[in-house]
Amino acid sequence: MKLFDVYSLFDVTPVSAKGCYITDEKGTEYLDLYGGHAVISVGHSHPLYVKRISDQLNKIGFYSNSVRNPLQEELALKLGELSGYADYSLFLCNSGAEANENALKLASFHTGKSRVIHFDKSFHGRTSAAVAVTDNPKIVSPLNDTVERTRLPLNDVAALETALQKGDVAAVIVEGIQGIGGCRVPEDSFMQAAEKLCRKYGSVLILDEIQSGYGRSGKFFAHKYAGIKPDVISVAKGMGNGYPMGGILINPEFKPWYGMLGTTFGGNYLACAAGIAVLDIMKEEKLVENAFEVGNYLLSEVSGISGIKEVRGRGLMVGLEFDFPISDLRKKLLFEEKIFTGVSGTNTIRILPPLTLTKKQTDHFIKALKRVLK
Repeated sequence: MKLFDVYSLFDVTPVSAKGCYITDEKGTEYLDLYGGHAVISVGHSHPLYVKRISDQLNKIGFYSNSVRNPLQEELALKLGELSGYADYSLFLCNSGAEANENALKLASFHTGKSRVIHFDKSFHGRTSAAVAVTDNPKIVSPLNDTVERTRLPLNDVAALETALQKGDVAAVIVEGIQGIGGCRVPEDSFMQAAEKLCRKYGSVLILDEIQSGYGRSGKFFAHKYAGIKPDVISVAKGMGNGYPMGGILINPEFKPWYGMLGTTFGGNYLACAAGIAVLDIMKEEKLVENAFEVGNYLLSEVSGISGIKEVRGRGLMVGLEFDFPISDLRKKLLFEEKIFTGVSGTNTIRILPPLTLTKKQTDHFIKALKRVLK
């Protein structure tokens, strides 16, 4: 049997990793500024993270739902404390797409409505409802027709209110910072207006913080820059530092009932051990603060580089847009400078490193970028 060939892959095979570095089978070391689609939050092979998972494997291993899991309760308490949402509830699942599926389902249960508003260049996952509210023609599916949705321009308050006035909108879903959309940041004033309009017209405001959450923006959640409090917040990626994990944080106004939501693997013992380790490391090492400080330094340094059309993002979620396709530039960074980066569309490089990134490592990237641009 061979693999179903749907990914464009670089000819690099990692065999070990530590902190912000990956080493391949030839012994070549790479600076990792992409973190496997932003999943590496506390760094590769962090000793505490490795120990917690190893200890859990030696105790009860993976075991999943149907019995009480104290690790879920510990995770919820620590996440509530660190995120500032101690009064919210937590539902655990396996991925960002599943988190958004459950968020949309919850909104429909809560409001009795079915239409969903999303925005240009949005990306919310690859499962049926998540695909339907994703503005990405490459993953359009016939399943899109199963969800009523309305796509609007980001930051257009008037268009949002017009759409909400019909009274049939279950949810407005917006990313804290757009990921595949190129690290576009919604205006704070738009986010504040969206919160007020959802309250006014009885719709649920869902903040997709799957990529922008867990400290990546320099705050625990990117929407905190706007000072708002969404009804539901979806999380994943950095939540497990590479271990598959997702969840939704739910406003106390939402009342659960048995069978309302469900998952087979979500919140299993091993995932919770990984998630608790991530939160403990983030708190102990002040990684949210580091993302803010080093991220601002990175943004200021790249803003002065000739050849970059636009710099977008917050914290360690940065998009660098160029006037030309960046495929060759990205390959030079990887194969000549030994630096992994991400991509968005044709002309944008995405920077999504572990939150442990240092200014020294940032300087190394800046010098390398200048060299390849020449």
